[in-house]
Formats: sequence, structure tokens, C-alpha cells
Amino acid sequence: MSEKVSGDTDAEVPIENPGENQAGPAVTAEPEESIEPDAAHWKDVAARNQAELDNYRKRMAREKTEQSKWANANLLGELLPVIDSFQMGLDAARLDDEDSVITRGMEMVQRQLDEFLSSQGVVEVPATGESFNPNQHEAISQEHHAEVAEGVIISQVRRGFRLHDRLLRASNVIVSKGPPNTDESGQPTG
Repeated sequence: MSEKVSGDTDAEVPIENPGENQAGPAVTAEPEESIEPDAAHWKDVAARNQAELDNYRKRMAREKTEQSKWANANLLGELLPVIDSFQMGLDAARLDDEDSVITRGMEMVQRQLDEFLSSQGVVEVPATGESFNPNQHEAISQEHHAEVAEGVIISQVRRGFRLHDRLLRASNVIVSKGPPNTDESGQPTG
């Protein structure tokens, strides 16, 4: 290897690289029987590492999908009381004048809110007329009811919602105790 040195002359001065022309360590040929097990071992290691990398990529893709699926859960949970207040206002407007422009406007906003929740994967938990399920409903009271069987929800006080397959908020419900106990004269007993 040579390099041009600046100065008075334009002559190239050779620069030696130590070890460039020196003989390296002697390479000995190994018998082919000992190379094949090593090659098989490293081929196995490479295949395992490739499989681990593939599994890692799949796991990361799955986790990313799950994370994006639940990313808005807190925001949606905090939005639910606002939606409840809006619903109460709409119910009051309907009592005052069901055909007013304000009531119709509020109903349009209610539809937009429902569509938004639906597009985010939020669905309402069914309540009235359903059997009480402690995983989806929160009983705030129990009442005797002549026509509704015991353990069935009479009415819903506050709507509950699920995000995909997880409960965002349980429905607050009133559950039937069944028909009231009566004595022989038909009077309720304590």
C-alpha cells in the first residue's frame, strides 16, 4: 500500500501495514466428521433464534393491537357521567315539550353520541327485564313486584356500558324480590 505525502516532492512513499504481508496463524484442516456436528448445532441455533424472533414480532403486534383497543378506556369512562347528565336534560326537555326545536336538537346530539360510542366499541349493558348478573349489574335496591320474578331487573337507574369485552361501568338497577308474601286474607306480611 502506498500513500502520497505532501511536501516538496510528489513521490509516493510506501507505508507498511504491520502484518499485511506476514503469514497468519497456520490453518489446520479439521476432519469432516467434527465439522458436521458443529454445523448442525449452529443451524439449529439459527433456526431457534429465527423462531424466537418471529414469535417476538407476533407478540408485539398482538400487544400493539390490544393497547390500541383499550387506549381510550379511561377517556370513555370519564365521558359517561357527562352523557348521563345530557340524557337527564333530554328527558326533562321531553317532559316540557316533546316537539320543541330544542328537544329535537338534543335528540340529534344524543344520536351522535350513541354513534360515537358505538364506533369506539362501546355497547350498553342490557338491564330491564334481564336476570340480575353481578358481573354486569349493580343492585341499588330490591323491591317486591307482583308481575316480575325474583332476581329479574325491574328498572335501570343508570345505564352501564362495556368496551369490547370489558365492563366500563355496571348498570345501577332495581331487582325484583318476587311477589310479596301475603297471608290468608291477601294482606302483605312483613
